[in-house]
Amino acid sequence: MYKIQPYSYARAKDLGVKIYPSTNKKKKIDVYKNGDKIASIGAAKFFDFPHYLITHGKEFADNRKRLYHIRHKNDTGLNGYYAREILW
Repeated sequence: MYKIQPYSYARAKDLGVKIYPSTNKKKKIDVYKNGDKIASIGAAKFFDFPHYLITHGKEFADNRKRLYHIRHKNDTGLNGYYAREILW
């Protein structure tokens, strides 16, 4: 099971949503707004910014974030938005 990092909790709070470990084994986080689940984000088999920050340091994590944003610049919808804002 994915352990949600303080970075992601802080980002979610700034967005006005609550996050919990996902009930879907293929995802990391479920996003809730006003008590309703609105998205499941983060493929469980891939790393994210908080992971890289902890394991490889800020410079490496920042580069991975930059590359993620390039790859996903055309993502639309709630899942893509919340993945980018909470996990990256």
